[in-house]
Amino acid sequence: MTVGAVTVGFALCGSFCTFSRALPQMQALLDAGYEVLPIMSFNAGSIDTRFGKAADFIEKIEAMCGRKVIRSILEAEPIGPKKMTDIMLIAPCTGNTLAKLANGITDAPVTMAAKSHLRGARPVLLAVATNDALGASAQNIGRLLNRKHYYFVPLSQDDSQKKPTSLVAHFDLIVPAVEAALAGKQLQPVFLAPDPK
Repeated sequence: MTVGAVTVGFALCGSFCTFSRALPQMQALLDAGYEVLPIMSFNAGSIDTRFGKAADFIEKIEAMCGRKVIRSILEAEPIGPKKMTDIMLIAPCTGNTLAKLANGITDAPVTMAAKSHLRGARPVLLAVATNDALGASAQNIGRLLNRKHYYFVPLSQDDSQKKPTSLVAHFDLIVPAVEAALAGKQLQPVFLAPDPK
């Protein structure tokens, strides 16, 4: 499979502070020759925050990818049956989404996109960004690390002194993590020592 034939489902959840890291990686995938199908959770696609307005993000993403953002369960459901994606990347992946994936809950566009994509036994890559990764979300990370077809973008504590349970993926490793997951491999090491900047 050539890179030009590979479509990455790029799903964004509501870790709004990491959008500034996620969007450049969306462009990096496009620059590397991948096709990108953008998907947003209900919150990511509707809530305005101090990090930007939802409508502005949607406009920017659609212009970048040349495709409409998938923002509903109905729009996400055909992803698997129609084989619309070769890999599903969830970046950022919040603690809420981790919990839903680990427990088979499908009640939103991103979780439906992942479930639909997984029916074809294709890889799902998670770029975690959550303040409770080493707290309540730790069990869900553990479950998904041991579940077939799930892979992680390498991650580390982002502020070990002020937020000791927080982990954030190294977004700059998304492209090599995608390449590894497409080959059925987990990019190593999974847990990195330095805090990502």
